[in-house]
Amino acid sequence: MNPSTANIEEAILSAILAGRINPGTRLGEQKLADLFGVSRTRVREAMMRLETRGIVQVSARRGWFVIEPSAEEAREAFQTRRVIETGLLQTLRRVPPEVVRSLKEHVAFEREAIDAGDVQSRACLLGDFHIHLADALGNRLLTEIIRDLTARTTLISMLYQPTEKAEESSHDHGDIVAALETGDIETAARLMDEHIAKVEAGLDLTAKPDPLAGLRELLTPSTFAGAPPSIPSPNPPLARAPSGRRPAAPRAHRHSSRKED
Repeated sequence: MNPSTANIEEAILSAILAGRINPGTRLGEQKLADLFGVSRTRVREAMMRLETRGIVQVSARRGWFVIEPSAEEAREAFQTRRVIETGLLQTLRRVPPEVVRSLKEHVAFEREAIDAGDVQSRACLLGDFHIHLADALGNRLLTEIIRDLTARTTLISMLYQPTEKAEESSHDHGDIVAALETGDIETAARLMDEHIAKVEAGLDLTAKPDPLAGLRELLTPSTFAGAPPSIPSPNPPLARAPSGRRPAAPRAHRHSSRKED
């Protein structure tokens, strides 16, 4: 794989996992080519690889877009994560002390981000826990698969999750690590299954994403201190004359004999 192509893939995937790229975001080939200093051919190669990984899709007329998973695709993604991540833990015989130590440090970073109110960091760390777990256990193939699945479920959460339950998720991670530390693999696998099921249950899959949400937000008038937005008058007030008296309106446009106040 070309290094520049890998950099583009990694940058887009990392931004999705950190919650910086929303579902449906358009990824223009020329802009990406300018940003990374590569040809559009290299960008297209990266996009095609991300498409095979289920992260982007292409429209014949509009170009490349980050996926917007449907409710059915969301269910399938979480079901797949439960099978893979629970199965990964069930195959373990023991967890090396250095892996437990690394996972405990990761959970501590999660708690710090939550306490600091750092939404972007905590979202990135909570999603990265699952990737870090697979990576720490030394299975590179599973790490790649879980990374892609986590990116998909991050996009799903953006579409269907009404509120974040960051503290609850981090607490679940801590419980999983505690079970691994004591060597209770069966409990760790059960907790992982319950954790992913809990995250899925927190989604409102009956909600249909609003395709006009971004435009609607841009065009919604802002309010100040609860006051209704001001509406420009079709007849703006006349400028004051230097003497402070209001100048008379042009007579050519007057059709009423009524005297002005």
